[in-house]
Amino acid sequence: MPLVTRTALRTDLEIEALLAEDQAKDLLRFTTAGSVDDGKSTLIGRLLYDSKNVFEDHIRSVAKASANRGNGTLDLSLLTDGLRAEREQGITIDVAYRYFTTSKRKFIIADTPGHEQYTRNMATGASTADLAIVLIDARNGVLPQSRRHAFIASLLGIPNLVVAVNKMDAVRYDEGVFRWIESEFGRFLDDLRVPAAYFLPISALVGDNVVTRSEAMHWFKGPSLLEHLETVEVASTAPDSEFRFPVQYVIRPNQDFRGYAGQIGSGFIRPGDEVLVLPAGRKSRVKSIASFDGDLDLAHAPMSVTLTLEDNIDISRGDMLACPIQKPLVSRQFEAHVVWMSETALHPNTPLLLKHTTQMVAAEVKSIEHRINIRTLEAEPTDTLALNEIGILRIAASKPLYFDPYRENRATGCFSLIDPGTNATVGAGMIIREVAEQRRRTVERRNVLTPVTLAERNLRWGHTGAVVSYGDRPQLGVILERELFERGAVVVRLAHQPSDAEREQAISAGLLLLVPGDADIALSSDDQDAANALIEQLALSGVLVSDELTGGKGI
Repeated sequence: MPLVTRTALRTDLEIEALLAEDQAKDLLRFTTAGSVDDGKSTLIGRLLYDSKNVFEDHIRSVAKASANRGNGTLDLSLLTDGLRAEREQGITIDVAYRYFTTSKRKFIIADTPGHEQYTRNMATGASTADLAIVLIDARNGVLPQSRRHAFIASLLGIPNLVVAVNKMDAVRYDEGVFRWIESEFGRFLDDLRVPAAYFLPISALVGDNVVTRSEAMHWFKGPSLLEHLETVEVASTAPDSEFRFPVQYVIRPNQDFRGYAGQIGSGFIRPGDEVLVLPAGRKSRVKSIASFDGDLDLAHAPMSVTLTLEDNIDISRGDMLACPIQKPLVSRQFEAHVVWMSETALHPNTPLLLKHTTQMVAAEVKSIEHRINIRTLEAEPTDTLALNEIGILRIAASKPLYFDPYRENRATGCFSLIDPGTNATVGAGMIIREVAEQRRRTVERRNVLTPVTLAERNLRWGHTGAVVSYGDRPQLGVILERELFERGAVVVRLAHQPSDAEREQAISAGLLLLVPGDADIALSSDDQDAANALIEQLALSGVLVSDELTGGKGI
């Protein structure tokens, strides 16, 4: 058996050290956007080429393609425009993803189209980005498509924005041109309430301020684009976020194991932590966290894991495990920003499918509140939404969804709209707020002074009035009160028998009154099981009339 030399051993150790160092690098996802011919593909090509992240055979292929198009120099835009049709037209049509690394960080680039008709592609490429680069042609100034892309970036909650004023060589590196664009576009970003953006002048064609700082623009003292990308802070999805775990799959290999698999949308979890199960409304504790590498002591977003719970609860795909203190919103109706992606215009009352986290439900656009004018950011009344237009819609789902506003949680605040006939994705949405079904009716009757009816109370609270006995077991009464309260019921627990008048008053007011005395059904000895049985009896008798109160099973 040959001996391993010190040189070979050292080389192996060096390779392992390099691999470990590469694994330790954090990742920045960023996207490029701008108007047609602003130089997005050339910019990405320059980044890859000057940072030495292009293979020699790829360079030879691009050189050949450049020569075929009559270019005497290397056309760096062809490093990203990979489709033949795109090369022939000299444009970007699809979203081109590229990967590269430097000594400080790893990167994933989404090079998106600039044409207005491909705005939907830009929204797709930017949906997972940590940073957006909006390019502006120094010769043309700020164009409507530049405003549109910046607006979409703000809607998507992209935390970092770079405004690269390109083609400065074409305006003789005039500082005045750059400062004028910086001022005009800066006012637009202020109206969007975008955090401080980084403005820099560049020439992607020549390489000024892309990887290395420009000698031709000595008046600009900031870092180059690559220096900024290597040092900008990447927001983490783990610390201090509310725990959200949409269940993707229930794993049951045998009778002794029941695990709930999925990707942690936000927050973190440890064995022993308490979780709220939605829509069941019950609480349990995490028994274990299983992964490909074995059981874990801690898991955080965006890890994919399998959780087991201490209690046996009916959970299926589309359900959610969440932090019991910071709960998600639960509602059938909500308002959302929507980027419409179909050539067929959207009209109210259109039946659609809604994909949210791990569940797909039937949905309907109840109304188009307004369309957003990209130039002025003003709300415009409209009855339709055309391709690439952005509007605020009120959407009603066929069952309650568990979500957070998009600005608070991107994982549970986004959704897709799908045409049920073609299965084509026709809209991308960002949830703004929940909408109570009663709000519209209240607005419609705002000038009519009438007493609140019992039917309105039942609709608002999700249950009718009733008197429920918890027997001679005070602890059962406490558990039952907590269970119903957590599900949103208006419930009052008494320690004494009420009078007949008090019973009638509670029922007429639509309250759930918990009292001692003989129970209407046989109760098990376990207080929790007995509480569940009483709640099921209320659902079967029609007292509980909403999915939230009945644990999503209906009546």
